[in-house]
Amino acid sequence: MSAERVNPPALSPPAGFSHAVVATGSRVVFLAGQTALDAHGEVVGDSLPEQFERALTNLLTALRAAGGTPADLARVTVYATDVAAYRHHAARLGAIWRESAGRDYPAMAVVGVVRLWDEKAMVELDGFAVLS
Repeated sequence: MSAERVNPPALSPPAGFSHAVVATGSRVVFLAGQTALDAHGEVVGDSLPEQFERALTNLLTALRAAGGTPADLARVTVYATDVAAYRHHAARLGAIWRESAGRDYPAMAVVGVVRLWDEKAMVELDGFAVLS
């Protein structure tokens, strides 16, 4: 994939995301929402950072199985059941992202939701990637 991250100076400086990503490639991978489910279908992690790390790991596992890498991510949406808690843990969540996915940030959004499919889940990530 060829990805150009676009962050216009007229917008506030992005922190942990890109305002726009222009991607060219031959394959688009749509990634289903991933929560902190383990291989047995159980939600693991008692804290938001623990669940975020597992959900991101699951998302990246699906991406790698499709032949992609974190740098191929063009868009990720984060669904959180408690946006205030998400903001409170933002520094730790950012560190988890960088450890797992690096600094090639996709376009991102965080959306507050009442609940997720898995009742114990606090966070879910979905997205799409463009592969060469």
